[in-house]
Amino acid sequence: MVLTACAFAGFILLGNWQLHRLDWKLRLIHDVSTRIHAPPVAAPGPAAWQRIESGHLQYLHVRLSGHFLAGKQTLVHGTSPKGYGYWVMVPFETDRGFIVLINRGYIPPGLAETPGYAKANAPDGEAVVTGLLRFTEPHGGFMRRNRPDANQWYSRDVAAISKADNLPTEQVAPYFVDADANPEGWPVGGLTKTHFRNTHLGYAVTWYLMALASLLGAGIMIRHEWRIRHPLR
Repeated sequence: MVLTACAFAGFILLGNWQLHRLDWKLRLIHDVSTRIHAPPVAAPGPAAWQRIESGHLQYLHVRLSGHFLAGKQTLVHGTSPKGYGYWVMVPFETDRGFIVLINRGYIPPGLAETPGYAKANAPDGEAVVTGLLRFTEPHGGFMRRNRPDANQWYSRDVAAISKADNLPTEQVAPYFVDADANPEGWPVGGLTKTHFRNTHLGYAVTWYLMALASLLGAGIMIRHEWRIRHPLR
């Protein structure tokens, strides 16, 4: 009975924890949806970088003014709603004095080897960029390891790309920006996926059912013991 009581309490606690996670996930989805569809705000400067490194402001819709840094374009292998290809990452020096890596969008794998690739080059002169703030993607998990020496990139690792581009690291923001869609062809922006897997309710129901099952099991055991001790005559 003690084990049954412990199991029941444990299942209830796990179910409650999943409901807490569900509430957190729903608030996250709401916050992200609000940020994505809100008018763009100024991209966070150095004063806010520590907060971003702590995990805040993901998918904030931002606006930057400045110019792209010529000759420092990096192609990162990746998948998009349009298929496998490259993300075009270009450093952008803002008129506020710091640098942000811009993911200008997707290009198909064959484009980099064709004359049409010139169309993907970042524009010269002053520019305004709007897009979604994204956290850096340091190597880890299931991503292939970046090979800067061979110019082979598989994750949008801000620090590693900045180092390979010989950028002043103290001036580079710890995030990158997924540029909004543009009507000018390659690269294709505005492809950020914001789907969040939300299975917490299902897990909560499972744990509560297991708690109920433990009670039913205990009831069956008690009934069995009672019948043994009080046989019918």
